[in-house]
Amino acid sequence: MFGYKLNIMSKTAIVIISDPKSNTDESLARVLNAMAAAYDYKSSGEDVKIVFTGTGTRWPSKLQKEDHMGHKIYKEIEDVILGVSAACSQVFGADPSGLDLIQNNPVPGTPGLPSLVQLQKDGYNIITF
Repeated sequence: MFGYKLNIMSKTAIVIISDPKSNTDESLARVLNAMAAAYDYKSSGEDVKIVFTGTGTRWPSKLQKEDHMGHKIYKEIEDVILGVSAACSQVFGADPSGLDLIQNNPVPGTPGLPSLVQLQKDGYNIITF
């Protein structure tokens, strides 16, 4: 209307919950689509973060293997990974694979989980896969 365009960047947190142990096409599709979405946001210059929680904490150790079909895209988006849930990696016996353990939601009886409320307060829209 006034001859200028307002460019508002979005902030998106992608939460991966799918379980690689289920060995289903759906589980693989979820993690691949989550990483593809993160790549799309990152390539577009948008602020994006990835969080692995629940049984999704099992993915990093698999995706870091060069022979995994998702390895190449994982390497492209590795720098936007916020980390893995401390509590969930413990409960589900997942190897955090060198990623940060997130524990800013101090749920009683756990070492802590990622705080979705804090992500929202920080301006992130949350998408789960």
